[in-house]
Amino acid sequence: MALAAVELAEIEQLLATSDAATQACLELRRKFPHLAWIRCDASDVTEAPFRSFGAFDLHLLDSADHCAQITDDPARATGIVLAKREAKS
Repeated sequence: MALAAVELAEIEQLLATSDAATQACLELRRKFPHLAWIRCDASDVTEAPFRSFGAFDLHLLDSADHCAQITDDPARATGIVLAKREAKS
């Protein structure tokens, strides 16, 4: 199932207003159970983020084919990778 524009807007809004990484992940998993969710450190992802919000880089995950890959096409997105950036001192 592709990521709908309204879902993407809701995800972006929650990430833009949330400071707590764990709480944001739990809320997003609860609201969008049909999407695959992966949380990692931003240094684990080499691709440019689809969007960035506060402490998070948001990557779209396409797992429709045999191998999962990062995509920039919401119509192909079947999941989200939330990559947490380190706080700058």
